[in-house]
Amino acid sequence: MATETHDTAQTAASACVDSHGGAIGMPQLCGDWFGNQIFWLVVTLVVIYFVLSRIALPRIAAVLAERQGTITNDLAAAEDLKAKAVEAEDAYNKALADARAEAQNIIAATKAEIKGEIDDAIAKADAEIAAKAAEGEAKIAEIRAGALESVKDVAKDAAKEIVAAMGGKADAKTVTAAVTARMKG
Repeated sequence: MATETHDTAQTAASACVDSHGGAIGMPQLCGDWFGNQIFWLVVTLVVIYFVLSRIALPRIAAVLAERQGTITNDLAAAEDLKAKAVEAEDAYNKALADARAEAQNIIAATKAEIKGEIDDAIAKADAEIAAKAAEGEAKIAEIRAGALESVKDVAKDAAKEIVAAMGGKADAKTVTAAVTARMKG
């Protein structure tokens, strides 16, 4: 009887094992081994949980936190650089406007200076023309006066000649008085 109990226990325990000690079908599905498999499954999951929670996940969290910090710093730096770029653009636009205004001032000053120089040159030319005109008028007046004197002399000589040709005798004083009276008007 003792052998029967032992044989029955052995057959019950070996329901998933053939006579050579090999598994019949899939050993994972053998109900006799479920307790053992569940125990090792729990032990493995607990070890994996502790390894992940104590080693891997803190490292991953640190990397993620570092990345987030880097991204935040980069975004802040980008915003700062953007603000500086806007300030630089404003400064550039102001400098450009100032340069244009300064150029307009220089143009206006140069135009005024050139106009002043032209006015001075025109005034100088007008003065020279007026001086030459006065000089020319003086010469014309001188020539006229000389011509009048020449006409008087010619008229006196002609009058003397005409009176002499007509058979008369004219004295110089009478001829001069007659020519002068006739010249006056």
